[in-house]
Amino acid sequence: MNATSTTAAAGLRNGAAWVAHALEAEGVDTIFGYPGGAIMPFYDALVDSGLRHILVRHEQGAALAANGYARASGKVGVCVATSGPGASNLVTGIADALLDSVPMVCITGQVATPLLGTDAFQELDVFGMTMPIVKHSFLVRKVEDLPQVLAEAFRLAREGRPGPVLIDLPKDVQVGSATHLPAHVPATVDPEPVPAEAALAEAIAAIASAEKPVIYGGGGIGIADAVDEFRQFVEATRIPTVLTLRGLGALPGNHPQFLGMLGMHGTRAANIAVQESDLLIVVGARFDDRATGKLPEFAPFARVIHLDADAYEISKLRTADIALPGDVTSGLRALAGARAYAASNAQDDWRQRCAKNREKHAARYDAPGQEIYAPALLKRLSELVPDAVIACDVGQHQMWVAQHCRFSHPRNHLTSGALGTMGFGLPAAMGAQFACPERPVVLVSGDGSFMMNVQELVTVARCKLPVKMILLDNSSLGMVRQWQELFFDKRYSEIDLSDNPDFGALARVCGIPATRIEKRAEVEDALAALLASPGPGLLHVAIDARANVWPLVPPNTANSTMLESNPNEQKAESTHALPA
Repeated sequence: MNATSTTAAAGLRNGAAWVAHALEAEGVDTIFGYPGGAIMPFYDALVDSGLRHILVRHEQGAALAANGYARASGKVGVCVATSGPGASNLVTGIADALLDSVPMVCITGQVATPLLGTDAFQELDVFGMTMPIVKHSFLVRKVEDLPQVLAEAFRLAREGRPGPVLIDLPKDVQVGSATHLPAHVPATVDPEPVPAEAALAEAIAAIASAEKPVIYGGGGIGIADAVDEFRQFVEATRIPTVLTLRGLGALPGNHPQFLGMLGMHGTRAANIAVQESDLLIVVGARFDDRATGKLPEFAPFARVIHLDADAYEISKLRTADIALPGDVTSGLRALAGARAYAASNAQDDWRQRCAKNREKHAARYDAPGQEIYAPALLKRLSELVPDAVIACDVGQHQMWVAQHCRFSHPRNHLTSGALGTMGFGLPAAMGAQFACPERPVVLVSGDGSFMMNVQELVTVARCKLPVKMILLDNSSLGMVRQWQELFFDKRYSEIDLSDNPDFGALARVCGIPATRIEKRAEVEDALAALLASPGPGLLHVAIDARANVWPLVPPNTANSTMLESNPNEQKAESTHALPA
């Protein structure tokens, strides 16, 4: 028995055991990680803790699984890795959490404090390396600092605009005696300030007098847990509404005021409405370039009301005429409860015009041919499991999910928005399934993204997670191929994945049942069988390598400039293009 285990057996709590206790006191029940030398005392402490540890097969999988857990649950996700390469492998998942405002606490082992700065084995400056991609980093130098560090880490991860916090834990701090430390008490999270009454009154008057208002909602609605209040605001005003990629689910897909996603791959109805609006009510959105297109030409006639918990987002890219920094929930309640929105002929005409555009430009699913049409498959998936948590990777399939699946809540749509992390989907789906064990969880991935964290198939099988996986395989890096087709004169470079492995065989080797389909007539039965299976399953779907995502706003153009097919072709090269 080693010294650490002897200490634990004697009932003497060391720093590592105190950290495990603190995690439990913070309400953490599940952590994702991979052990190694510098974090080994913490793993020894796990043996005597009530924490459930999920052993992933790569540290990036740990960070992205904790990321998915947090997105699906709204709680803080926790991942653990050793020093050096273990810590550096977490970086992509940490950066993804920062850019999408996901609350995480990431714990890394570190060499003992006397060895810091000596280039010891597996030593990296994790504190400095992660500083640009976290809300805060802590390097714990003595056991006595643990209570303040753990309390601050979880407070910072939750408070205001959520995000990741890193705790770098030297080995001597982990093994040092902590019997003198008090029991951990979580820190209080200060509430967000209420938006100013004068600004709210100005916003109410502007909304009431507008003739062509549009509500532009983003990921901040779900982050603030303000979905109910947002829906009440839309119901009170009956204003046409568009959502960003991360905002999807803030309104039900069939809501009469919902025009769809805006931006590069948004709906024509949504983009037309925004471009013609005279007032934008922006809620929890940040004028991201994928949403706005060419920013100087975005909503050129509109005044802007901007409600956001992060005051630094207001007027960062587009000047707000009326700024509402502060608590999104209370701000929406005040706007919805004003009861100052008298019906006007102008707004009624505007609603009708937006509704007609939504109907006129609705996606069609009657593409000719016998090949599988990915948008139709995803639409049907959404109908079969309307309340499922759907995690996706990055690429064409990600945009098809956003366009054609319907989400009842933002937490049901797990997607890497700002960072665009390929390999996100499988570990995120794992994390979501642990967070929501009674909910159906579906992964939609592409053949390029799937291979980036394919090792986590073993984790899915080992944990018997009932994640249903749909792999859309076009034997290429589809989105890169589409851009090379449209904007690089078809000079295709390094996008051929025709030598993909047999994904079904790969899944079956890991102990996961798999089916492959190639024809449209097979879709209904295959989806039904996959969703009815009691455990994990993979549906390998072959799709047309030429299929593109439509509509598309070309780079550096206004959102009113939407392509429905390749403008350089006399007719669409693929039969899978959405009609205008």
